[in-house]
Amino acid sequence: MTDAQETAADSSLRTTGGGPPDDVESAPIPLLEPREGIPPVVADATALAEVIAAFAAGSGPVAVDAERASGYRYGQRAYLVQLRREGAGSALIDPVACPDLSGLGEAITGVEWVLHAATQDLPCLREIGMVPTRLFDTELAGRLAGFPRVGLGAMVESVLGFTLEKGHSAVDWSTRPLPEPWLRYAALDVELLVDLRDALEKELDRQGKLEWAQQEFDAIAQAEPAPPRKDPWRRTSGMHKVRRRRQMAVVRELWEARDQVAQRRDISPGKVLGDAAIVEAALSLPPNVHALSALNGYGHRMGRRQLEQWQAAVDRAKALPDAELPQPGQPVTGPPPPRAWADKDPAAAARLSAARAAVSALAEQLNMPQENLITPDTVRRVCWEPPTTPDAGAVAAALAGYGARAWQVEQVTPVLVTSLSAED
Repeated sequence: MTDAQETAADSSLRTTGGGPPDDVESAPIPLLEPREGIPPVVADATALAEVIAAFAAGSGPVAVDAERASGYRYGQRAYLVQLRREGAGSALIDPVACPDLSGLGEAITGVEWVLHAATQDLPCLREIGMVPTRLFDTELAGRLAGFPRVGLGAMVESVLGFTLEKGHSAVDWSTRPLPEPWLRYAALDVELLVDLRDALEKELDRQGKLEWAQQEFDAIAQAEPAPPRKDPWRRTSGMHKVRRRRQMAVVRELWEARDQVAQRRDISPGKVLGDAAIVEAALSLPPNVHALSALNGYGHRMGRRQLEQWQAAVDRAKALPDAELPQPGQPVTGPPPPRAWADKDPAAAARLSAARAAVSALAEQLNMPQENLITPDTVRRVCWEPPTTPDAGAVAAALAGYGARAWQVEQVTPVLVTSLSAED
């Protein structure tokens, strides 16, 4: 850091209970340039080998970030990877030119990786061979510490006293060459990440939550990759308007046809055909291309060939026998929606109401979001099918069985034991 950066950071580390500091005397300092300047983009094997050697020889945690092209390209691959480590400086790596970063991942294996909102970046990092064994998530740390705003910019400002320019967060990172302002923005995203980690560690320790946070970080690092989503077409925006099975089949056929086009062209599916247009066609069941072209989303800018492609998908759905039409809703593997509990099982509804109130009060007492204290799904499952004897041991075992961490079990078990005895 520069002298000014160190002064601002030192003053802002004096945090007070329940979140961000309130005694920073001066206005936040704009962070305009990386301390060693913008590093060159690593785009060949020679430069990558130099970065690997530098980061292997560095010390302390490694700040890691990745930029994707969500909304522009198909999938969630990384288009830029940023790292920083004491003794190695910062690095910007082009994973398009260097698609295998497993060597870099191996060079820093066993080292703590510092990420902000780790679950967002880990899937695309895993694709290029980078998988942490230890991590510190600054966003999750902020949630557990009770910060009201946990975006990276807000955290850096409230904890370290600097402002980050966030104007390039939603740009098309698949652009080549990447403009210098974007590279500056990317380098600054990891500039203070380790400093933020150190400050948050102190605050979590002060609040008695450091061990809780470490359990959360370990769970993220050890989690298996998420399996492919079943029937992803059911998540089409506006799907709630589609009631009939034949209409659902139209959504499915159009969604799958769109996905194939998007994947082939490497473009965001929403840029190929909007969700609203898919639902519009499902509700209207157009008999021909002319009727389809009159619907919203299929206007004059769409060529005849495209229209025929979408009409063919509609026709396939219309021709399906009834036995092959999708069923309404998805298979339910857990409790029914809570709104139905009062009719299906009034006692369970009473338990859930009591449990929600108790968890809410406990979360407020611990100064953290309820969903970080315990997931709402876990609370619903325990309330719908409580242990036969809802004592502390049985409730703790049920929570652990649903994936709750040890600290969550310890905190939540006492209030759930009381709630599970609610009858009215």
